[in-house]
Amino acid sequence: MGKSMVPKRIFFTKGVGKHKERLTSFELALRDAGIAAQNLVRVSSIFPPNCKLITRAQGLKYLYPGEVVFAVVAENSTHEPHRLLASSIGVAIPADRNTYGYLSEHHSFGETEDAAGDYAEELAAEMLATTLDVEFDPDRSWDEKKEIYRISNKIVRTANVTQSAVGDKRGLWTTVIASAVLIFD
Repeated sequence: MGKSMVPKRIFFTKGVGKHKERLTSFELALRDAGIAAQNLVRVSSIFPPNCKLITRAQGLKYLYPGEVVFAVVAENSTHEPHRLLASSIGVAIPADRNTYGYLSEHHSFGETEDAAGDYAEELAAEMLATTLDVEFDPDRSWDEKKEIYRISNKIVRTANVTQSAVGDKRGLWTTVIASAVLIFD
């Protein structure tokens, strides 16, 4: 199968669901993300070489009900009222498109959507930097690291998709997901 199993496109999506049952809240989060009708297979976090990042609207057009779909998924749930939760996928794409990049999954409590997204983005960038011999200092701020990555000319883009929510005030299960969905067409 080899190269035929290397995705050509990828899109990000996110969702939130609330219900008295945890599993149903997860299902509702998948529905909100537009990927509930697929059989998801969770995969690790490589951004394929020569893969094109497309919009959610474009990506959903490639999916069919019942299809087996590979995805990087970050998920988090709580039934504690007013508890802040987040799930995020970060991406770091190399300047050389023939080289693979990285995706990262992050899930947290008590962290804002921006903070969770920045952290996921930073994780992906650091993983890619280590494979490209780009030096980084873990004690530097994320903004300082971004500048180092830019100067290196080896990492062209970082981004994230993040879903946060506050636990339902009545104690219903609240689930958040973020996902990078891989498309082979």
